[in-house]
Amino acid sequence: MKLLEGAVDHGGSLGRARALFPNAVLPFVDLSTGINPHSYPFFDLPATSLSRLPEAGRARELTEVAASAYGAPSPTHVVAAPGTQILLPRVASLVRPGKALVLGPTYAEHARAAAIAGHEVTEVSDFAALAQADLAIIVNPNNPDGRVIERDQLLALAAGLRARGGLLVVDEAFMDVGPRQHSLAGDVDQGGIVVLRSFGKFFGLAGLRLGFALSDAATVQQLETQFGPWAVAGPALEYGIRALADIGWQDAMRASLAEAAARLDALLGRFGVPVAGGTTLFRYLSLPDAAGLFSALGERGVLLRHFSERHVLRAGLPGSELEWQRLESALAEWAMRREDRQKGSKP
Repeated sequence: MKLLEGAVDHGGSLGRARALFPNAVLPFVDLSTGINPHSYPFFDLPATSLSRLPEAGRARELTEVAASAYGAPSPTHVVAAPGTQILLPRVASLVRPGKALVLGPTYAEHARAAAIAGHEVTEVSDFAALAQADLAIIVNPNNPDGRVIERDQLLALAAGLRARGGLLVVDEAFMDVGPRQHSLAGDVDQGGIVVLRSFGKFFGLAGLRLGFALSDAATVQQLETQFGPWAVAGPALEYGIRALADIGWQDAMRASLAEAAARLDALLGRFGVPVAGGTTLFRYLSLPDAAGLFSALGERGVLLRHFSERHVLRAGLPGSELEWQRLESALAEWAMRREDRQKGSKP
């Protein structure tokens, strides 16, 4: 099965970008991910976070802070992991192999992980179809288009699945910048629900590898048993505890990201690139010449995310004024070439 052959192609690989655009202007402006380009401030780590095994008490403190930050009923409803990616097949294995339905198009790793867990996986575009699943998977807000499913709809779906012994998995990797009233983090004690939360995207620390699963206490204990002790590295514990408790930074960053997303929309609009959705960490673009725009910007060292649907792109946020200027320049050159082609095609 193709899903089992290996990890799906994702954004963020500069090695792949160099192979694809060997003559590009360097360094690359990497807009191919949905990772915040303005990371949580670095700070000096205690030496013991590297020289000693993580303390169980520090791990408990992390789940306490995470429960508060995400709105889980209590720390017993939170399990920390070295990134949400490693959680995917474990969560998919919480129910016996059966029919896994993924609301798509969306993040491809969910389908691959469910297949690894032995499920027969189908991507569906109709939310109502998920009611027939043994394992239903939704990314909310969705990657890459930013679609949001309302909390009441999710709860109704979860109730139906729970009655049949099924499981609803909601990946809230981008809920830090989404409509938090539609998060299911506070509802996981009802059972039959797993909520995934990613630390690295909003806090801009993807390389730290930290993520969380929120669920009923029994499910959390089951996942914790699979991981065993010291699942989260010492540096990740320290950054997680400090950043998740820093509400002031989080509120200020949400406002800053909203401004940057509006600026990006305006810039793209100036050159006739329509924004069809997204979140404040990435914008979803749909246009006939998506492949041409991807290549034109890539040759100038500006990376977007191009999907298998030829008309779809995703653009993250520039991280500096120089990156904004390089994006604007690349867009201007693409638009000029497009105009020249259009003039040349006229009789």
